[in-house]
Amino acid sequence: MKHSVYYIFLCLFFIGLSSFGQSRKELENKRKKLQNEIQQVNSLIIKTNKKKSNALDDLKDLSQKITVRERLIETIELESKALSLEIKSNEKELKKYNDELAKLKADYADMVVKSYKSKSQQSKTMFLLSSESFYQAYKRLKYMQQYSDFRRKQGEEIVVKAKEIEQLNDSLIVQRKTKEALLSDEKNQKKEIEEDKKDQEQLISKIKKEEKKYKNELQQKQKEEKRIAAKIDKLIRDAIAKANKGKKTDKGKTSSSGFILNAEEKALLANFEQNKGNLPWPVNGIITRKYGVQPHPTFPGIKINSHGLYIATKANTDVKSIFNGKVLVIQLHPDGKKSVLIQHGNYISAYNKLKEVYVKKGETVKTGDKLGKVFTDKITGKTQLSFMLYKNKDRLNPSHWIRS
Repeated sequence: MKHSVYYIFLCLFFIGLSSFGQSRKELENKRKKLQNEIQQVNSLIIKTNKKKSNALDDLKDLSQKITVRERLIETIELESKALSLEIKSNEKELKKYNDELAKLKADYADMVVKSYKSKSQQSKTMFLLSSESFYQAYKRLKYMQQYSDFRRKQGEEIVVKAKEIEQLNDSLIVQRKTKEALLSDEKNQKKEIEEDKKDQEQLISKIKKEEKKYKNELQQKQKEEKRIAAKIDKLIRDAIAKANKGKKTDKGKTSSSGFILNAEEKALLANFEQNKGNLPWPVNGIITRKYGVQPHPTFPGIKINSHGLYIATKANTDVKSIFNGKVLVIQLHPDGKKSVLIQHGNYISAYNKLKEVYVKKGETVKTGDKLGKVFTDKITGKTQLSFMLYKNKDRLNPSHWIRS
C-alpha cells in the first residue's frame, strides 16, 4: 500500500512538472507571440477609423484584448518563475566553480612552494647526476618532465575554470536584467488590464441601459450571416449537382452526396488532406470569432453560431487561396460584398466579405494566388474576412486545417 501511494505521489509530481515543463525559450516565444497579438488587436480592431461607435462591438473587441492580455500576464509569470529557477541553478553552479577554483589555486600554490624548496636544496642537474644508475637517471628525468607537465596543465585548468566563472557571471547578469524587465512588463500589463476592465464595465453598463436595442441588432446580424451561409450551402449543392450531371461513381451509381472525382481530382483531394493543420492562412491577421456555436460574451442565454472563422486584417489586404484548386463559384451578395469558392477535390474553401475579385469561374489557382481584396467597413473601420471550409456539403472547422 505504501509503495502504491508513493508511486501515485511520484506520478502527480511529474505531471505537475510537465505542466510547468515548458522551457523558458518556449515561454519567451509564447510571450512574444502574445505581445504581437495585442499589437494586432489594437491596430486591427481597436484603433480603427470608426465613423460610428457600437458599444456591443466595442465590448467584444475589448474583451478579446483583455483575454489576450490575461494570457500574456500568465505567460510572463511562468517565464519569470522559470528564470528564477535558472538563476538559482546558475548561482549553485557558480559557487561550485568558485570552490573548485579556490582548491585548484591552493593546490597549485602548494606545489609551487614545494618545487621552489626542492630547487633550493639541489639543482635538477645534481638530482640527475646523483642517480645510482642510468635507469634511475632516466626515471628521474621522466618524473621531472611529468611534474612540469602537471604544473602546466594545472595552470591551464585554472585559466579555463576562471573563464567558465566569468561567462557564468555574465550570464547571471543578463538573466537578472531579463527578470527585472519581465517584472516591469508584468506590472505594466496589470496596470493596462485594470484600465481596460474599467472601460469594459462602462460599456456593459451602457449596453444594459439599451439592452433591447442591442439584442435586436445582434439578432439582425445573426439572421444576415445565417442567410449568407445558407446561400453558400445552396451554391455548393447546385455546383455538386451540375458537376456530377451525366457522371457515375466507380460502382456505376450516381452520387447526390458529393463530387464524383476523376483521377487527377482524387490526387488533389489526397494532397489537400495530407496538409491538414499546415495550410496557410488566407490573410495575415487575428481571429476575432471562432467556428461553431458559442455563448455571447455579454448576453447570458444567447448563443452565436459562427459558420466559419472571422479574421481581422489590414485595409486593402488581398485574400489568397489556401491550396491548389479551381474557382467553383463567384457570388455577389445584395449588400455589394462578394464571395469566392475554390474547389480542392471534394473540399471547398469559401472566402467571403470581399470588395473586389481577381479570378474567374473555372480558372485554376495555386496555393497563395490572390483571389480578391477584403472589404473594409466604412462605419466600423474594420477589415474582416469570413472564411469557411466544406467537405462536399458539410461545413468544417477551418482552424483544424490552417496552421496554428
